[in-house]
Amino acid sequence: MAQWLSVQRRPEIAGVVPGARTLLLRLTAPLPAELARTMITIEPEPLRARAAEAVTIDVRYDGADLAEVADGLGLSTEELITHHTGQQWVVAFCGFAPGFGYLAPTGPELRVPRRSTPRTRVPAGAVAIADNWSAIYPTASPGGWQLIGSTDVRLFDVTADPPALLSPGTRVQFRRLTP
Repeated sequence: MAQWLSVQRRPEIAGVVPGARTLLLRLTAPLPAELARTMITIEPEPLRARAAEAVTIDVRYDGADLAEVADGLGLSTEELITHHTGQQWVVAFCGFAPGFGYLAPTGPELRVPRRSTPRTRVPAGAVAIADNWSAIYPTASPGGWQLIGSTDVRLFDVTADPPALLSPGTRVQFRRLTP
């Protein structure tokens, strides 16, 4: 499971950007020798969401891979949709494209393989899953995740403040749109 990372407050550390398996430290000055020798003590904390930030995303579960993914997991499409909508997801980190948040489950995890051959074009608003993550493609782009739905929510708008709807710690609740 993804975890939040905290570091002891140090004036040399301007920011911490977590990734799935990496940690980027933004520095304002060289690290003191004793800190550089020992690196940095990183204390994992349980994944937790920012209490004030929650977003509901309405989804049409009409993705091209929905039935195949459900079948591969031994679930009906209704059970897969219930899994996806039945828990909150938390933005663990952002990357790949502006506005693309990697959403970690707060409930049971399902391991879903990436596509063996990525698509050359995934439409903006595609709701996808891969490994134990979920995500929404903010713009049309290539992609190898399994498509399970779509949304009209705009995830990235350069004219907005902030431009990205999702940021690390934001809680996301998927809600099924009925046809």
